[in-house]
Amino acid sequence: MPTTREIAEDLVAVGRQGKFEESGEKYWADDVVSLEPGEDDMARTVGKDSVRGKGEWWAANHEIHGVLVEGSYVNGDQFIVRFKMDLTPKRAERITMDEVGLYTLKNGLIAEERFFYGG
Repeated sequence: MPTTREIAEDLVAVGRQGKFEESGEKYWADDVVSLEPGEDDMARTVGKDSVRGKGEWWAANHEIHGVLVEGSYVNGDQFIVRFKMDLTPKRAERITMDEVGLYTLKNGLIAEERFFYGG
């Protein structure tokens, strides 16, 4: 079983290539929980299929011009990764999105991913 650091470093490497769905398919637990700030339908997504669907919706509704992935910062069975994206949401103006993801592992898979947005 890979270590937390190995999983974190792999997720960062794949993210730097803009292939975010690949790391999910490789490391999400079947019952993964994905938490976003806010109160909308995507604030809490449960299950690999639902989290995959959230990612597919996000990719279809944003044009990514560039991505910077920093980290990882590891502590026990958790790690943090920073994502800074230059993107244009559909029907909106181009923005820079700055967020961190806190990932919690269980049995070598991502059991929870929790995202925090910068101001």
